[in-house]
Amino acid sequence: MDVGRNNRKNMSFRSSPEKSKQELRRSFSAQKRMMIPANYFSLESLFLLVGLTASLLILPLVLPPLPPPPFMLLLVPIGIMVLLVVLAFMPSSHSNANTDVTCNFM
Repeated sequence: MDVGRNNRKNMSFRSSPEKSKQELRRSFSAQKRMMIPANYFSLESLFLLVGLTASLLILPLVLPPLPPPPFMLLLVPIGIMVLLVVLAFMPSSHSNANTDVTCNFM
């Protein structure tokens, strides 16, 4: 009762020349899009990214070392993380299933 095997036997793997030309063109156009990502970033944003990368690489070598920040300032990222964990596990205030956001997508 394997329907998939029977369907595969009846399929012909030869296609028309027009169809194969279209598939070949599609594959070449997809390769061109993947090889040239120039359309993804504008020229200005590319210069900005290159300048930012260069400054992150060169400035730490040129500038003198800074003193460590105060201890209380080091606790700020830890406090933000604790707040996010508490918010993640906090139950939602809506008990009605019709207004639940996840109910619409599942």
